[in-house]
Amino acid sequence: MKNWLANKYVYLLLGLLGLVILFSLLGYANKSNQENEKNAATTLWMLGVSDDSSAEFKGAAGKESATLDVQAASATALKAAGGAAQAVKTSTPVIQLNGSIPPGLNAETNPELVLEYELDTIPANGVRFNVRILDASKAVPQMAVFSNNQLSGLIQIAGVAGTGSQYTFKSNYQLYIPKEQLQTGVNQLKLRVARCLYCSEAENSSLWWTWDSLSLEKLASPAAEPIHGSYIRTGTNVNNNEFYYDKGATRHLPAVMKWLGIAYSGNIMRVTCASNVGNACSDLDNYYKTLKQYNMQAVALYLYTGDIKLNADGTLPESAKQKLASYLQNYGPYVQYFEVDNEPGLFNRSKAVNLAVANWLNSEGKKMAPHMKTVAPGWAYWPAYSVKSCKNQTGDKKECGDPDGWERDPQQRLELENVTDLTNGHAYGESYVQGRGGSFVENLQTFSGSKDGLSKQMLNTEFGTSDSHTDNPAYGASQPQAAVFDRIMRSQIGYADMLIQHAAFYKDFTLFETGFDLNNHNPANTKIHEFASGQDSRVDIMRRLSLAYATHGKPLTYEVLNKSETADKMVYVRAVDTSTLDPLPGSGAKSNKLLVNLVNFEPTTQHIKVRVTMPNQGTYQGERFGPGATYAEAQTTLPGLQASPTLDFEETLGPGESVQYILTPAKVVDGVSTADVSAPDWVTANVSQDGDIKVDWTEAEGALAYDVLRAEGTDGPYQVIASAVKATNYSDTSVKAGTSYTYKIRAAGSGKISPGAKVEYTGLAALDRTVWKASASPNEANARLAIDNSTRTRWDTGTRQSAGAYFQVDLGKMSRIGQITLDGATSENDYPRAYDVLVSVNGTDWTKISSGRGSGSWTDIRFNPIEARYVKIVLTEGASMFWSIHEMQVYAQLP
Repeated sequence: MKNWLANKYVYLLLGLLGLVILFSLLGYANKSNQENEKNAATTLWMLGVSDDSSAEFKGAAGKESATLDVQAASATALKAAGGAAQAVKTSTPVIQLNGSIPPGLNAETNPELVLEYELDTIPANGVRFNVRILDASKAVPQMAVFSNNQLSGLIQIAGVAGTGSQYTFKSNYQLYIPKEQLQTGVNQLKLRVARCLYCSEAENSSLWWTWDSLSLEKLASPAAEPIHGSYIRTGTNVNNNEFYYDKGATRHLPAVMKWLGIAYSGNIMRVTCASNVGNACSDLDNYYKTLKQYNMQAVALYLYTGDIKLNADGTLPESAKQKLASYLQNYGPYVQYFEVDNEPGLFNRSKAVNLAVANWLNSEGKKMAPHMKTVAPGWAYWPAYSVKSCKNQTGDKKECGDPDGWERDPQQRLELENVTDLTNGHAYGESYVQGRGGSFVENLQTFSGSKDGLSKQMLNTEFGTSDSHTDNPAYGASQPQAAVFDRIMRSQIGYADMLIQHAAFYKDFTLFETGFDLNNHNPANTKIHEFASGQDSRVDIMRRLSLAYATHGKPLTYEVLNKSETADKMVYVRAVDTSTLDPLPGSGAKSNKLLVNLVNFEPTTQHIKVRVTMPNQGTYQGERFGPGATYAEAQTTLPGLQASPTLDFEETLGPGESVQYILTPAKVVDGVSTADVSAPDWVTANVSQDGDIKVDWTEAEGALAYDVLRAEGTDGPYQVIASAVKATNYSDTSVKAGTSYTYKIRAAGSGKISPGAKVEYTGLAALDRTVWKASASPNEANARLAIDNSTRTRWDTGTRQSAGAYFQVDLGKMSRIGQITLDGATSENDYPRAYDVLVSVNGTDWTKISSGRGSGSWTDIRFNPIEARYVKIVLTEGASMFWSIHEMQVYAQLP
């Protein structure tokens, strides 16, 4: 005890007296978690009084040693005179505290507070720590909470100090501490300021907060959720080529959600269906069904508001009502939230239209989807045109919205807030704390401050960073791009309830590598978008924070086996049973997964060993997701794990690394352990330049391995040519020229089998197009779009076909070519009416090798193999239609 005082730690002996008091801290986190609201709790101790003041606390920790009288409940304040305690006479017992309690923590002056208290018995259901924050730095300081030297969690604290905001942000944060982190006799609760993972001591001056009260409660029943500061849900947006919810996007959904650690927990995805983009929503039904399969919620944004012209009386026209009704009739059961509009100022939207849409959703829309909640537009807070020009103008109006600048006006925003269930507000980089235009600050202006968090639940439908965003230099981050993404997500955890990263595949804002059509890509090959200089990636950051804050379900009992090694280290364990989650509104989605997360918040490598008690004894199997640049590297399929009912997990985690185990009870049939499996899908088969046939497929849920079946022709018989394949690809080398093959993939040990994929082995293989250069006449500027690996884009003549128009490619090297294909995709009438094919070895001297006529959307040109580097297709007749090529491929003879 004397040593702690000498080291400026505060020693507080809290003597538990006979009377216990029912106390329920009205934290906003619990407003987001109804199950925790139902869990009555008994106050073990409370410091301070919830009176919007920290005046009852004394100076900085370690600076004073006055004896204070602190009530166990909120009746009376502290009192001290001449250094001697004076008991306050009330009907409520008083707890004696020795030492000075600071009004908060500050990384520069008092970075740590140590509290000690006694327990006669260990609470069977664990305890809950509560802290009410009155003010904090805008830097998003973190409060690390340790119970008996084991990390219980890091609380992300939102604050507006330094933003110039006229309003403060007052909020209650809570933290579940499992019984395994408690002990009979003296217990220690340590509160510590934590820097950002990449920051230096320069950040210390920005890491502080003041509090109103602190308390510890004994839970009366098992916790429904391992709440960690606040209850949040998170997700992203998976679309193809930035706008399309097509089969490629649907195909990549499971991989993205599982890799990010957001699947199965009732987290949320944004689904932005743009009415003015052709085929933008071609696979939306399957997209929504996939979200349901992985127990994910959806916030729909049907981008139609820009097309709506109101009736003279301000009501929606029938055409608008019909389009909105059609959307909800098709997808309403899958939609939990409906976002009224997107950045209405930036996109020059009408406030009146937004109000009309919101009112229709509340009246008519909720008749079709009673479970659905409406969300305010995704505010970007664009000002009037005279201040900053609007970037998405159409027509002659120079306005940022109608009326001009209305999105920046809190009172006009409030009109939408009054008729929507949840608020919104987009945030990029550190924009959330900008004095004007910051989502956090502007929300406080809209609602005139906060009492216990924002007065409405918040669903932020866009947060993130672009590659140009860097952290504030004042914080001294060694990885500025990683640090700013980490800070923006932690800020949302601090004050929002649901937060959605801008998009998984979207140029500079992306989580994963982009620049290709997802329809032609195996999700197993999805690659993390890396920052320069080996910085932490957005994927790793989002995984780490999602695993710590957004994995939901009933807490599983666990024990850290290497406590001395992890003592006072920020290594976090979160283990939950998702089967206890309520079915999702509307879709009724459920999950049966058991999730075990291990997260390292330290800037150094840490080792963790933990023993988790599973719900039942028996066999469990599933997947492990850990570090890896690609999905295939990060994902490991786990065979049967025998629980007794405990399972041991051991990981060595690098700085900021995280691991998630996704497990499900296995079934034992005829002595063989299996889990529920789905059929493999998305099978493709293509001849490679190596002379074999590459077969790819998408992983099947629950499958441990795969069997590859092959038939000659299309109808079989099928024979197994490979068994127990662990990967989602296979190279068939036992093929012969002039033969057609069909491949099917079966989940090993089950009867679940894929559709077939047919390929003709002609002795030719597609060339690598990454080295090609395309040119054309007319419209040469768009020639590259015919070789960009996306059928969504195209090269076209831009005018009617005429003799002499051509399309040409430089293959980059000499090849012995024998086939050309022209894919017209959706432009089925834009085929070449008549053409010649010419080749050249130098781009100057040309030889005609074929002539023909196109028909429909697919043109297949075959000829005797010939050595060439340049290929040109020239029209020989005119026609009234364009000539369009969505994708061109050239095939060369195999060696």
